[in-house]
Amino acid sequence: MEHPMQELSFAEPLPNHKVTWQKAGGVAVLTLMNAPANGYSHEMMRDLDEAVLRARFDDDVHVIVLAGHGEKFFCAGADINMLKTVTPGFKYNFCLHANETLLRLEHTPKLTIAALNGHTVGGGLEVALACDLRLGRRGNGRLGLPEIKLGVLPGTGGTQRLTRVLGKAKALQLMIEGTLVSQEEAFELGLVNKLVDAEDDADFLSHVLAYAHSFCPPERASAVVGHIKRAVQSGHDLPLEAGLVIERELQAKLFLGDDASEGIAAFLDKRTPHFKGS
Repeated sequence: MEHPMQELSFAEPLPNHKVTWQKAGGVAVLTLMNAPANGYSHEMMRDLDEAVLRARFDDDVHVIVLAGHGEKFFCAGADINMLKTVTPGFKYNFCLHANETLLRLEHTPKLTIAALNGHTVGGGLEVALACDLRLGRRGNGRLGLPEIKLGVLPGTGGTQRLTRVLGKAKALQLMIEGTLVSQEEAFELGLVNKLVDAEDDADFLSHVLAYAHSFCPPERASAVVGHIKRAVQSGHDLPLEAGLVIERELQAKLFLGDDASEGIAAFLDKRTPHFKGS
């Protein structure tokens, strides 16, 4: 496997210094930074919001990887000390902005991958659920939505997105029991898409980046990946006929691009296609 870690640019902190921005070829790496457990605050969500928009508007970015800093935590959810001190009004607007940020991540027409390098609980799992794919590090960390033990519900999309991933009965059981599962159990449930064997955090991220690069040009038609994502996200809860309209319109756009012509020509010529991402 290639190790594109060497290609990573300098870790540029965003304005609130809670998320860093890096690029590795066509991959943007957004790293949650809040020791010791990468708990998120309004400042972190504002940085993540900015980073998502930056990746969305960057034509050189084809895949977004969301990672947590350190060996132990992807993200342990909302900063409990912050929640203890702020007003109910602030908490409501904090949740509202978090919802808006994760919807922006979810609807960005580029593949998003959560690199779950450690514990991913509460709001941390809710952040990961807004990504298209979740890669876990075998034997490192647990996942779950244990908010019931704090007397609240998973309020950053957990009740909705976990149900869509696991189905109603299993998602309900995990949330009302406050169950935490291992990376391996999460993979068996379908909560984690792939498991990675890694020696340390750097090795794990290197494997994730290699996987992310496999969806970038010239090997993969990244515009098609993005359009498939848009068709799935926008059409999932619509009647079939409405979903087919979205699919058909997105396909028509692809037929006007270079990659459809290249893919068809390469197939007929019996050669490997060389995609441009357009």
